[in-house]
Amino acid sequence: MQAFSSHGDLPQVRRLEAVGFRAWPAASVVYDGSWQIRLTGGHPSKRLNCVVPLDPSDHRDIAIRIEKARKRFEHYGRELLVRETPLAPKLLLQALAGEGWQAFESVSVMTADLTGLELPDTLGHLPSHDIGRYIDASLAVHEEDPAIKPALAEILTAIKPATGLFIAENPGEGPQAVTLCVQDNDLAGILSFAVARERRRQGAGTELLTAALRWARISGARTAWLQVHVENEPALSLYRKFGFREAYRYHYWRQGDAA
Repeated sequence: MQAFSSHGDLPQVRRLEAVGFRAWPAASVVYDGSWQIRLTGGHPSKRLNCVVPLDPSDHRDIAIRIEKARKRFEHYGRELLVRETPLAPKLLLQALAGEGWQAFESVSVMTADLTGLELPDTLGHLPSHDIGRYIDASLAVHEEDPAIKPALAEILTAIKPATGLFIAENPGEGPQAVTLCVQDNDLAGILSFAVARERRRQGAGTELLTAALRWARISGARTAWLQVHVENEPALSLYRKFGFREAYRYHYWRQGDAA
């Protein structure tokens, strides 16, 4: 009999977490029991800089382990964050709340069945293998600090599964949309999907997402997954049109004011 939580199918959660780690690898990963401690000095992504408990029953010595993790994060100059998925021990969450920690930023992990999805027979955009070109386009579309370019290059280079780098652009106009598709056995992750501010609601995102999912299916994926902030209604609306449905949510915890 499968184990379920109120937030999802735990075996499915474990599998999606595992492919998520491979699709967006942290520079440093160590384990304290089943708690994964992820740190990346050059990139501020919370997914790359957090403690992720992966076993609901692993709640021994909570205070000692939290303090140990805090020292490791301080060494990297990072604020200690705990990422709560349905795999997080309830006693850990109770302990954090009791010490004044607060939850913030809810993210929906969504999946879609690619086998029955209607997609074009041809790719509207071919994946690029030029990491430098993709990074420049991604930084421009996401409006991110160019200083993270070296760290982003390290992350992309460290991805082990097959990866498609998708860029939508018109000559002379710069990049319009970008996404990263990581095909890991029968699962394909859509990451860092974004449309340039001036190009939103014009179809560029739909075209690029269609191409990425088509490439994933050609490559052997049967299910697609992605992560999106629950407040991002435009993105949620687009993903639902492609058949994405929520599998579970996760949140971050930090000490002090979460505002």
